[in-house]
Amino acid sequence: MPKGSNTPVPATALRVEVGWRPGPGVPDADVSALLLVGGKVRSDADFVFYNQPAHPSGAVRYEGKDTLGGQVTDTLLVDLARVEPSIEKVVLAASADGGTFGQVPGLYIEVRDAARGTVAARFDSTGASVETAFVLGEFYRRQGTWKFRAVGQGYGSGLEGLATDFGITVDEPQHTPPPAPAPRAPAMAPPPPAPAPFPATPPPPVGPPVPLPPPVTMPQSGTPANPFGAPAPATPTQAPATPTPAAAPVRLSKVTLTKAAPSVSLTKQGGTTGAMRVNLNWEVRKQFSGWGSKRGRAVAMHRDLDLDLCALYELSDGRKGVVQALGNAFGALHWPPYIHLDGDDRTGAVADGENLTINLDHSGDFRRILVFVTIYEGARSFADLHATVTLQPQHGAPVDFSLDECTVPSTVCALALITNIGGDLVVQREARYLVPERGVSPQRTIDRAYGWGMNWTPGRK
Repeated sequence: MPKGSNTPVPATALRVEVGWRPGPGVPDADVSALLLVGGKVRSDADFVFYNQPAHPSGAVRYEGKDTLGGQVTDTLLVDLARVEPSIEKVVLAASADGGTFGQVPGLYIEVRDAARGTVAARFDSTGASVETAFVLGEFYRRQGTWKFRAVGQGYGSGLEGLATDFGITVDEPQHTPPPAPAPRAPAMAPPPPAPAPFPATPPPPVGPPVPLPPPVTMPQSGTPANPFGAPAPATPTQAPATPTPAAAPVRLSKVTLTKAAPSVSLTKQGGTTGAMRVNLNWEVRKQFSGWGSKRGRAVAMHRDLDLDLCALYELSDGRKGVVQALGNAFGALHWPPYIHLDGDDRTGAVADGENLTINLDHSGDFRRILVFVTIYEGARSFADLHATVTLQPQHGAPVDFSLDECTVPSTVCALALITNIGGDLVVQREARYLVPERGVSPQRTIDRAYGWGMNWTPGRK
């Protein structure tokens, strides 16, 4: 559809896919959505993107990236039936990471019926140059129905500029403003002042400098302290108003691990305290490819698929173990091993997927942690599955990466290795598919691959 045109869309669950062709020098791109009333968000919660992947209403959810067939896609799930009545418009945007959209070939946005897979709308964006963010399209209400409009409006200030334009408060600038120009030197020095005919009146004596009041510090709860000392007495007719603490700004920074840049220091990112959530989210691809396509659906039947997120750990005192749903070894957060498995998502349909929580307040107690995933039942390999791993420290930028396409009959995949190197926690992207030998469990297979040296016995959920 051409820029500026619109078309009706069904008020149901829709998959919004932003895609492009990857290649050398092509920057990454990230999709986002903003839910608007009167052209602005009501609060920062109305902004859905990689650091804030779900709207409180459940109407919009960020699903992550996929690479298949020479195409990269970043996807949102938008359920228009669940959009609150006060929301007038859902803006669909994309931002470039590490370049401009003039370097991104084949950029498009496509809207599909999530249940049927049919295309409801598609807009191919062309003519981009120096833009670093784009409003590609929008859903809007018109006479009781939902429509999609192809917008194609560019921004030169990236995700930060786009977000602030719609009322979002961000925590740090994503670009450095140019320095102010230096003052121009005068062409000629001014002549010296003429001597005064009478003695000048001496200036009044200068007193000591008046100290400025300290800035107001907003506590986490309660009311802010008065920077001027004791509060002034309230008038009998009106009580002093209590200011509302400002909401925490949205954090736009992130770290994406790739084959070329596979590791990052949590210490340098500021993520060394609090709880860190390790999330695994997956979906089944519609089309079969790679190893699974050669063997047909008998090999990769994904009905009742059950993936298990697990972690091998080794503590600084030498103790070793595993956290997993198998055998109900869910771990503990506030005592050893300081790792806890939050739940067991057997379908991948849960918005949050499966999560491990690691207590970084005890980072000195860790020697190494290997996060991995196994297929408990429902498939013979990871073929035709797309998974995204996100490590979200309570403080510091999130770390994410996608798994490569599986082309071997693997039932266990090493996701990330977290190592304590001189007090610095380093996250290493593994994304390593392993093929167990006949009669060898996935857990024992990954133990051997990483030299954990544990004894394994059969277990059940």
